[in-house]
Amino acid sequence: MKIPYTPWPEQLSDLYRQKGYWIDQPLTRILDEQVRERPDATALICGDRTLSYSELDKQAGNLASFLQDKGLGEGDTALVQLPNTAGFHVVFFGLLKAGVAPVNALFSHRALELSSYADQIKPKLLIASRQHELFANDHFISQLQSEQPNLQTVLLAGEENGEKNLTAVLAKEGSPSFKPSPSPADAVAFFQLSGGSTGTPKLIPRTHNDYDYSIRASAEICKVTPETRFLCALPAGHNFPLSSPGALGVFHAGGSVVMTSSPEPLICFEQIRKHQVTMAALVPSAVQLWLEHAEKDSTSLASLELLQVGGASFAETLARSVKTKLGCQLQQVFGMAEGLVNYTRPDDPEEQILTSQGRPISPDDEIRILDEDGTEVPDGQAGALATRGPYTFRGYFLSPEQNAKAFDQDGFYHSGDLVMKTAEGNLRVVGRIKDQINRGGEKVASEEVENLLLRHESVREAALVAIADERLGEKSCAFIVPDHSDLKAIALKRHLMDLGIAQYKLPDRILFIDQMPLTAVGKIDKKALRNQLAAKAHPTALTA
Repeated sequence: MKIPYTPWPEQLSDLYRQKGYWIDQPLTRILDEQVRERPDATALICGDRTLSYSELDKQAGNLASFLQDKGLGEGDTALVQLPNTAGFHVVFFGLLKAGVAPVNALFSHRALELSSYADQIKPKLLIASRQHELFANDHFISQLQSEQPNLQTVLLAGEENGEKNLTAVLAKEGSPSFKPSPSPADAVAFFQLSGGSTGTPKLIPRTHNDYDYSIRASAEICKVTPETRFLCALPAGHNFPLSSPGALGVFHAGGSVVMTSSPEPLICFEQIRKHQVTMAALVPSAVQLWLEHAEKDSTSLASLELLQVGGASFAETLARSVKTKLGCQLQQVFGMAEGLVNYTRPDDPEEQILTSQGRPISPDDEIRILDEDGTEVPDGQAGALATRGPYTFRGYFLSPEQNAKAFDQDGFYHSGDLVMKTAEGNLRVVGRIKDQINRGGEKVASEEVENLLLRHESVREAALVAIADERLGEKSCAFIVPDHSDLKAIALKRHLMDLGIAQYKLPDRILFIDQMPLTAVGKIDKKALRNQLAAKAHPTALTA
């Protein structure tokens, strides 16, 4: 049975094929081409471990063969949570070869997020790591299996014994009769994670056709070559380091991907120096750390040619420091897991690179910038972004209510971003409409955290708003109307942790107030709350 998703209208599908955007090949063709052309070239570097393209292909095939023997294939799904290691990409290609569509949970996600993803996709397969607190023992696995009766196959990195040992499966020779069986090019290849504003994390079905086009075009725009060495320092499952052009774009071009556990400069500078990294991708908060560290150590970055910055608003003052302090070219990126990706081009005038977030990948990325009445605004005026195109999805997975809000009658996706178009055709991101906090590139849905706070028996009302932060861009502040005065901030944080929420979603600050300000229609007035924070005119409060 095929995985359901909202397809593109036939007229647009025909156009995208006619123009060569969709080539009707599975994503496995990326690896297949490199195995034919440069099997011994280095694909992955991870600590002291190096994998050639042929070795990457072999291990991915061993996993796919194992899964086929278990009866898994097209129409089946997998819940995956792995750290930033070579194994992430081995597993990703192995699942593609088997036709199994994964959700790649971030390593920072905990029980709440993983259970939500499992509820949506009903996985038959779980692949995780014993390094993660959830999988240090089998308690959470048993809980998942009791909730998901189809979840029969479990593989764990770091497992020492038994059939659950992922490392052993990747090393074990596959069946002689094994043949890769990826799902069709117009089928769901995998699911991306939404950074949306609603309470339940939404899943984004990505097809082989749409994602492969984004990868190929991104690699061309960013001038990726077999000589490119890309530092994967952000969470590998994010759209940015995965496909913009990310690891998959580098694999497509035959280059090498260097895996690191975090964007922390002490770690990254050493890897750049040791492996002669030429390209890296960061969020603005990490760039600031790099700029500070470069004052003590600039020689380690001698090989670095291009630094991509995306995922959050990037201050112009920091942008101007990249070339002078890090010694490399800056490329700004504005994209979304739902599809649309914009880049400044390497040959753009410097002022465009420093002051805009680039322009779309495709000539057939359709952009509308709308005022509150839905009327398109002129260039230079801010408005709400709506888009459709050959790699922008047409609907969240099994979410008709959310899709009715996110898409208009013409199939344009309304992203919730406030942007303006410059005279040169580039986009400049000026804010957002969605009730969402961008904490160092990680999106926090206010509604999700508010709903969890309201589960506490002593919380009458809750509102989560953004606080400007010099390093992360934004942090979060929870305003709480308690039922009694002795409620403590630490108790609320413990409550959230007990519910299994990811660490980055915890409120950075908690303020207790007597009553919420309300709008004229009786809703919580978050603008008034943000103004209180900005003016530092808080009511009597206890802060975390």
